[in-house]
Parts: sequence; structure tokens; C-alpha cells
Amino acid sequence: MKKSMLAAGIAAVVVIAFSTVACKKDNNATPMAPTLYDSLGGTKMVQDPKAASGTMIESGRLLIRSIVDSAIFVIAGDTAINDKFTTLLSEVGSGNLSGFQALSKNLTDFVAVGTGAKNFTYGGKNMVAAHDPAQNSRMNGKADNSDFNAFEVDLVKAAGKNGVPSNNPALASLAKIVESLRSQVVQQ
Repeated sequence: MKKSMLAAGIAAVVVIAFSTVACKKDNNATPMAPTLYDSLGGTKMVQDPKAASGTMIESGRLLIRSIVDSAIFVIAGDTAINDKFTTLLSEVGSGNLSGFQALSKNLTDFVAVGTGAKNFTYGGKNMVAAHDPAQNSRMNGKADNSDFNAFEVDLVKAAGKNGVPSNNPALASLAKIVESLRSQVVQQ
């Protein structure tokens, strides 16, 4: 598969984790196709391993957050693109995790909403503004096509760290979703 078909963004990586879920039925007994969020675990409540005992989280959100956080760490270690995130890396290096936590929450919300979650909203910047240093002071430079390609490779690594193989058949169809964001992210 081409790089762009291996992974096309966090949304694509997150969605491929699980492939089937039983259909829900509405009051008229009409089968509804599950959302991508449903196939990730949906709204089933589970213990949040990052929070105090007894704190629950939707299973779908937990999986998305796990892959998002892995992707942030993989990207942070990738010298091909981590120069775009020097503000974040500097903060984390000095023990300030507030920027990381905000990025994790925003990306998790973005992916959750994009996959059909109903209990969350995304309140962050649109893709163009988020990746434009003139509109987002946390970005340290504009991305080019090689940066986007490296990002896609890093997403495959992040998926692998969460048990999702790079040859998962769902990647081919889901890669198109994130690849469609290339023109918004690549601004150079």
C-alpha cells in the first residue's frame, strides 16, 4: 500500500481498531448502521485507567484517546516533523503537561465527533487555522507534503502500539478520510 493508504490521520487510525458491532434498533425496529464510534467501543462505560478509581469513560473515547496519545508521543520523537511542535516539546520537557493535555483532549474530541460520538463536541480550531502558525501560535512552521507523509507513517506506528496492524484492511478505505485533509494541513 502507498503511505497515504497505510494511514491517513488519527481518524483513520482510530477507526480501524475494531471492525464489527451489532446494529442498534430505533423505536420502529429499523436497523441502523453502527457509527464508527460504535465500532470502537461506543458509549459502554469502562474504568478510566488515567483517572481516580471509580472514574468511568466511554469505551470508544478511551480507545481513541489511547491512540491519540500514542500518536503524539511518536510524532514528538520523529525528527522529520517534531520541529513543528517545539512549543509543546519545550513545555513537556520542563514538566508542564497542560499543552499536551489540551492537545490530547482536542484531538480526542475531534476524532470522537468525526467518528460519530454523540456525547462530545469539538471546540478547537478548524484544520486550516490549527496548522497555520499565523493563526495558531503553538505551530512552529507550516507543513509541506513530506511533513504530512511523515505524519501518516507516525500514525501507523501509533496504531501498532495499540495493537492495530498496518495491514488492517480498513486502513485503505479510512485513509481516504484523512488524506482528504491534506490540502488543509499542507500550507507550504
